[in-house]
Amino acid sequence: MDFTLTPEIADLRDRIAEFVETRILPVEADRGNWDAHDNIGPVALERLRSEARAQGLWCLQLPKGAGGRGLGKVGMAVCYEAMNRSIFGPVVFNSAAPDDGNMMILEALGTPEQRARWLAPIVDGRVRSAFAMTEPHPGGGSDPGMMQTWARREGDTYVVKGKKWFITGAEDAAHFILVARTSEDARRGHTAFLFHRDDPGWEITRRIPIMGPEEHGGHCELKFDGLRIPKDNILLEEGRGLKVTQARLGPARLTHCMRWLGLSKRCIEIATEYAARREGFGIRLADRESVQVMLGDLAMQIEIGRMLVMKAAWEIDRGGYAQREISMAKIQVANLLHKAADVAIQINGARGYSCDTVLEWIYRYARQARLVDGADEVHKMLLNRHLEAQGADFWTWETGK
Repeated sequence: MDFTLTPEIADLRDRIAEFVETRILPVEADRGNWDAHDNIGPVALERLRSEARAQGLWCLQLPKGAGGRGLGKVGMAVCYEAMNRSIFGPVVFNSAAPDDGNMMILEALGTPEQRARWLAPIVDGRVRSAFAMTEPHPGGGSDPGMMQTWARREGDTYVVKGKKWFITGAEDAAHFILVARTSEDARRGHTAFLFHRDDPGWEITRRIPIMGPEEHGGHCELKFDGLRIPKDNILLEEGRGLKVTQARLGPARLTHCMRWLGLSKRCIEIATEYAARREGFGIRLADRESVQVMLGDLAMQIEIGRMLVMKAAWEIDRGGYAQREISMAKIQVANLLHKAADVAIQINGARGYSCDTVLEWIYRYARQARLVDGADEVHKMLLNRHLEAQGADFWTWETGK
C-alpha cells in the first residue's frame, strides 16, 4: 500500500483547505447564516456553492464526464477530510450525504436516460435527493429481509404500499431512490426504484425530531399508499435491490468516515488553541500532563482512523470490495468522533459546552455516527463472520509478486 498523493490530489486538497479557511469558516462563525435546524442557511449556501463550482471544487467524486473531478476513493479521502474542517464544508462542495452516495450509485448503475433525468439535476445542485430504505418496526432496518414495504406489479407499473422512516433529507428532496419488496425471494426479492416528490400516492407524515443538528430536509417518516412507479424507473433490474443497496451503502459508510475525520481534527484544533492560552493556578492547560495525555491519545486515534480509511479506499480503488476494511473504519471513526468532541469539550470547560464554539454541535451530531449505515454491533458481527471464515488468514499480509 502506497498512500503517496498525486500532485493533482494534493493541489485539490490545498485549494479546498484554503476555501474552507477563507470562505466557509467566516460564514460558519456567524450564526445569522444558520437555518432553524443548525445547518447553513440557503442564501449563504448558494453563494458559497457558486464560488466552489467556479473554482473547480465541485462534485469531486464523480467522473469528469458527469460534471465532477474524477477522484478515486483515496483522493476523496484526502479531500473530504479537508472539507469537513467546517461543519458546513461537505454540502458546499456537493459532497454531503445523502446526495453524495445517491449520485455515485446513479452514476454507477443508472441507464443513460436515468442519469440524464435523475442524476444530472443533483449534480447541477438544482435538486436534492433521498434514499428510502429503513422502516419502523416490524419492518426492515439493518436486516432488509424484514422489509414490509411492497411494490406489486400491475402491467408496466409497480404499486407501492408501506412505510419508511428516518429518511435523511426527505423534506427537501425531489428525487428519491426507494427500496421495496417485489417477491418473497430472500436474495432476489427486493427492487430499487426512482420516483419524484410530485408523484401522487405517497406523503411525508412527519419530520422526526432528533437530538443532533440536521441535514437539509431532516429525517422523515414516509407513507406509501398507491404510489405508481413505471418499470423504466427501476434501478439496475427487478430483484436486484439488495445489490443496489450494498453498492450504495459500502462507499457511503466510508465517505462518512472521511468527513468525520475532518470534524475530529477540528475538535483537536479548538482544544489545542484554547489549551495554549488558558491558564489556571499559574500554569497553562497545555502544560498540564493530563491535558497532554488526552490530546496525544486523540491524535493517535485519529491517525488510526485515517489509516483504516485509506486502506479501505486503496482496496476499492484497485477493484476490491473492502467490506471488512469499511466495517473496521466505520467502527473506529464513529467512536473516535464522539470521543474527540467529548475530550475537546472537557478541555474547553463551560466554553465547550456553550454555543461559543461548534463543539456542542459536533457532540450532538457525533452520537448518530455509531448508528447510521449500520450500528457498531452489526459491523462487529460482520467482522466476526469474516474471522470465522478466514481464521488466521483474517490478518494475512498480501505478498508481492
